[in-house]
Amino acid sequence: MPDYPTTPDNRYFIVRGRLWRQCNPALDQDTHDRLVAQLMAARRAVRDATAGSREMADARGRVNDAKVALGERGTPWWNDGAPDYNRHLVRNTPYAEWYADLQEALP
Repeated sequence: MPDYPTTPDNRYFIVRGRLWRQCNPALDQDTHDRLVAQLMAARRAVRDATAGSREMADARGRVNDAKVALGERGTPWWNDGAPDYNRHLVRNTPYAEWYADLQEALP
């Protein structure tokens, strides 16, 4: 099993039993790379800011903006009407049986 298994529909990866939304696969590589660079710069700004400061709030806003642009937050990037299970525990979603089977298959 990979470090972070991906759901069969490629919408989420799983970390410690929780679903996390994947980036929008429709983004071209240049856009994706630019947004990831913005996200990492914003995360560094969060790390370097003083707690409770305006800089911290601005940096967190930039992190959120980059994640929304990547499709990891905000309106889901798929358009088939399926609900968004971002940040939900796998066991509480329709992926529960698939994930249980995946874990049982581990050596």
